[in-house]
Amino acid sequence: MIKDLVLKNRSYRRFYGDYKIELQVLEDLIELARLSPSGRNLQPLKYVIVNDEDTNAKVFSTLAWAGYLKDWDGPELSERPTAYIVMMVDKNLTAGTPAIDEGIACQSILLGAVENGLGGCIIQSVKRVELAGIIKLPESFEIALVIALGKPKEDVRIIEIQEDDVKYYRDENGVHYVPKRSIDEIMFENVNIK
Repeated sequence: MIKDLVLKNRSYRRFYGDYKIELQVLEDLIELARLSPSGRNLQPLKYVIVNDEDTNAKVFSTLAWAGYLKDWDGPELSERPTAYIVMMVDKNLTAGTPAIDEGIACQSILLGAVENGLGGCIIQSVKRVELAGIIKLPESFEIALVIALGKPKEDVRIIEIQEDDVKYYRDENGVHYVPKRSIDEIMFENVNIK
């Protein structure tokens, strides 16, 4: 079952714009992040949920979408995410950005999203100062990233990497392809220590 969730957990960038995500579902996703491991158990991550149309539009304007798709500026209005989770670091609780915590929390949130029939995209290319103003973020917090969420409206497929090209792309039908290295390429020979 976990493999099925991982396979469905792609970076979705187009959504059904009229599908509203209930606040309780979003809170449940943050609960998954809260229960996840944290380096030195500092638990410095905090979250803001955004799921109303007006604020969604403001958050959307602070995000950059799909760096490898040079001719695409992001989803059309009718295909935009219907919720966002802004992940922040409480600077009072850590000496530096706990990147490992961010990754663990994101994976927990996104696996929970998939389990609920949703999908998302982790976005680190954010106009942080502008977004901090929108969500009225105190200075003791730093924006780590934004998770865009919604009901996926695109077909994302994993393919084997060709000629070491890791760039994702879309075909003429809008199918999104994500190259992945083979298991043989990423796994070293097993070492048995006696």
